[in-house]
Amino acid sequence: MHQPIAARWSTRAFDPSAVLTREDLVALLEAARWAPTWGRRQPVRFVVGLRGDTAFGTLAGLLRRGNSYATVASALILLAADEGDDENTALYSGVDAGAAMANLTIEAVSRGLAVHPMAGFDAPGAAEAFGLHGLRPLVMIAVGRLADHADVAPEIAERDRQPRERLPLDEIVLNWPELPGR
Repeated sequence: MHQPIAARWSTRAFDPSAVLTREDLVALLEAARWAPTWGRRQPVRFVVGLRGDTAFGTLAGLLRRGNSYATVASALILLAADEGDDENTALYSGVDAGAAMANLTIEAVSRGLAVHPMAGFDAPGAAEAFGLHGLRPLVMIAVGRLADHADVAPEIAERDRQPRERLPLDEIVLNWPELPGR
């Protein structure tokens, strides 16, 4: 597995003094833009807030209490999708959004950035606040640099120390074809 995928984890400990550079932000959004998309529909849209600007304040205000750690991240990015007027577009816009988020995340990790995608936010409030008519807000993404765990609340440091766990392949792969060496 490639190192940025293996190294990815969703920290809650963001450095409140770190600044996201324009170069890094553009690279993250370009990575997301170049994700696979069904039928070339490209339904994914972004609202970007940098810590200290109005958009960031609005996005931070939409977070659920359990995600308050993200208010010190360098950026908050809202990912929304145009679900279109037909069943296929509605279905695959979510797939496209997931691919865009994955690309953004891998690009961020490859640049030494920390990323945490969050579902805990007021999606209808986000649609209203940013005039996202015809778009469905799907995920809020905190982006920044990892903080020193000595400088964050003990409960955040403790959660970040928990090992990442995933189900084994034998539980998620429903069939294994005959392959050499297996």
